[in-house]
Amino acid sequence: MGISLYCREAGRGEPLVLLHGNGEDGSYFQKQMEYFQNRYRVIAVDTRGHGHSPRGNRPFTLEQFADDLKAFLDERGLKGIYLLGFSDGGNIALIFTLKYPGYVKKLILNGANLYPSGMEPGVYIHIAADYLKTAVRQKLSGSRDGQLKRRKELLALMIRQPHIAPAALGTIRIPVLVIAGTRDMIRQSHTRLIAKSLPHGKLRLLKGGHFIAAKRSGAFNRAVSAFLAESKKPPASCCAKR
Repeated sequence: MGISLYCREAGRGEPLVLLHGNGEDGSYFQKQMEYFQNRYRVIAVDTRGHGHSPRGNRPFTLEQFADDLKAFLDERGLKGIYLLGFSDGGNIALIFTLKYPGYVKKLILNGANLYPSGMEPGVYIHIAADYLKTAVRQKLSGSRDGQLKRRKELLALMIRQPHIAPAALGTIRIPVLVIAGTRDMIRQSHTRLIAKSLPHGKLRLLKGGHFIAAKRSGAFNRAVSAFLAESKKPPASCCAKR
């Protein structure tokens, strides 16, 4: 049985749906909600098992989160949305767009990756070590510690998922903004691969790390706003990767 996802909502106009990263919730996008609510109906969703949304008993996978998003949108009769996803939220947004292409009008991927090795090696090793340490602690506690179980699930998402072939991105015919920090935890070569693999992909790199939406909100919001304001069918010249 499905669950009811919690969301924060502000503004009126075309729907702009925001998906947060691993272990976070919709409040991560506070500065985006403040900025975009004057022009869009901004909806920041808490993913299953995050924030105020229940965990439920279904698999804790990015594919399940994409299905949860579809149910959320269907409940509200929303289609033709603008979809912005950060980190794991970007991975969910990408999986969702591949699986349910008729729902998304424009897509923004911030710090997303196609597979775990898209992360910087040092970052991946640190997360994998944290996962193993958490798994041992949970085993020693006899699986009684709910916080350890949740942490293990969250870390498992990052070291095991997603698994998206670059060639699959060729089926996405809508405009996509691929935006990341110059010092992102995702390898820049991987971010460039994502943009290059999209027929209408546009790459934008901003000075900063993984959390540019929060730490460089002004530059981030302007870049996203300009992308959303572009014509629906961009000219061929705008698809050049930078």
